Amino acid sequence: MNIEAEIENISYHPQMCDLLPVFRIEDFKSGDAFKRGQFLLEYSDQKSFAISHWKSPKRTRTYPYARVYDTLCMDNRITIIPFVKDEGCEGDRDFLQWDTVSLMSLLKVYVIPAYYKTAKKSSRNPNKITAQEFDYTYLLDRLKSFADFNQSDAVHWNMEEVQRQIVHVAEQAKRYYKVISQRTGVKLHSPNELDARIKTMEKDIMDFRAYSRIQAQSARERERVTLHEQERVSGEKSTLTIKNFIGGYYYWTVDEASIAGARLLLVEKKHSKKSRLPHLGDIKDAVLKMVLFTNLSRVTVNGKTHSPFPVIGLTSDLLQGYCHSAMDDAEIEKFLADNNLKDRARALVRKIFQESRVNHFFAYIASPTIQTQQILVV
Repeated sequence: MNIEAEIENISYHPQMCDLLPVFRIEDFKSGDAFKRGQFLLEYSDQKSFAISHWKSPKRTRTYPYARVYDTLCMDNRITIIPFVKDEGCEGDRDFLQWDTVSLMSLLKVYVIPAYYKTAKKSSRNPNKITAQEFDYTYLLDRLKSFADFNQSDAVHWNMEEVQRQIVHVAEQAKRYYKVISQRTGVKLHSPNELDARIKTMEKDIMDFRAYSRIQAQSARERERVTLHEQERVSGEKSTLTIKNFIGGYYYWTVDEASIAGARLLLVEKKHSKKSRLPHLGDIKDAVLKMVLFTNLSRVTVNGKTHSPFPVIGLTSDLLQGYCHSAMDDAEIEKFLADNNLKDRARALVRKIFQESRVNHFFAYIASPTIQTQQILVV
């Protein structure tokens, strides 16, 4: 199923943001703050920034959406994303895509593209590098520019940051990866593709957008035919293309999509084999997608309009039966007791259901043997 939709604006009220640890400028300069995926930086007496950072520009690695989600409760939210991450000739190499920046704009998150300056040889694999660290001096300079930024709109900041800084960041990434390779003795990927991207961006930043879009579409097609351990789905995955008001396109896969009358079910699934609930990072990853799915407009399948019905389905091999966000408290508590969930897990379930009720999506927790349609019939 090929689904197309638009987003004009985002209205969402997060309920599950973790309390951010507080750091100061000296912690930022030393890199100590970056031991946490997200934190509150006391930049000055008058200004504080909620900062998240990505370990890789690829959005399916290391729960970057969960990190971004935890900053959504703050006004000045910044995310730092490496333009490229090269893990060595026997590791992965990922590049920042235009539509990742566009997505952050939609979420009103300010993006700082960055590069890694130092790294170590992996003790597990001599042909890989690890412990990569950003150039904190450069990032501090970008924070100063952000503090002086007159526009309040993330769209304007992100467009300017890409147009004015992205080539410099890419060139610095190339430079320091060469130094890292020489110092560690680890062979990295060929610089040819990085050179091609730099050449494309120097010519016209819109060419970078077009090139990134092709890469994103290819990645989505690979994702569509891939089943992950974190998912237990019934039926084939579907593709969802979302267009926003600034011309950004987001290429998603939907774990389960089906039409029930005028409703189009858009189901994001997360699964656990050894715990009664999926990993919290997986859950928040799913919730961030609900930020988009609950704000879709003009949703069509093969040219026919449908009303989207967003759903999060959390399953575990250790669960029996199901409960969902439309149940009353007594029914939910019975399910939690019957499945012997601990206090911490029970509190998380209540938060998930509160999130769904406030933001108008459906959430359920169930055995993987129970299909989404069976639950929605109730």
